[in-house]
Amino acid sequence: MDSQTFFAFSFESGGLRFISPRHAYPLCMQGAVMVDLRPDWEGAFKRPDVPELLLLPYTEMDQSIGFLPQNRFLILGDCVGLRSKEVMIKLIQLGFTNVVSLAGGFVDWERDGFPILVDMQERLTGSCMCQLKPRDAKKQPRTDKDAIR
Repeated sequence: MDSQTFFAFSFESGGLRFISPRHAYPLCMQGAVMVDLRPDWEGAFKRPDVPELLLLPYTEMDQSIGFLPQNRFLILGDCVGLRSKEVMIKLIQLGFTNVVSLAGGFVDWERDGFPILVDMQERLTGSCMCQLKPRDAKKQPRTDKDAIR
């Protein structure tokens, strides 16, 4: 794949390049690397099913930039596309040229029907973000030290 093919179906907004899941999936099948920027707790339940998926949480990006191949085409994805834009800006500033952000993130990826790997052991439940916990984990008996005071 060449740069012209990689960028052919992307669109520009604010000087940055974005790509829809509909156009990203075929590029992944042709050798582009999907970079999942979600923290593990957020993405472990459902991950895109593509040949090359690199898991690099955005919270660890500063320490992990060396793991990103500069000579490959990169599609950055997160939950809805906000963090991937931030990471794309940083990578461009560091000299990466073949990088796009997945518009709508993995929410749109799944909504549009693209392949997802599901790990039921990683499914979370909770009434708000601060209470998320593994849904299918074995329940442990409660002890006095677990009581809220």
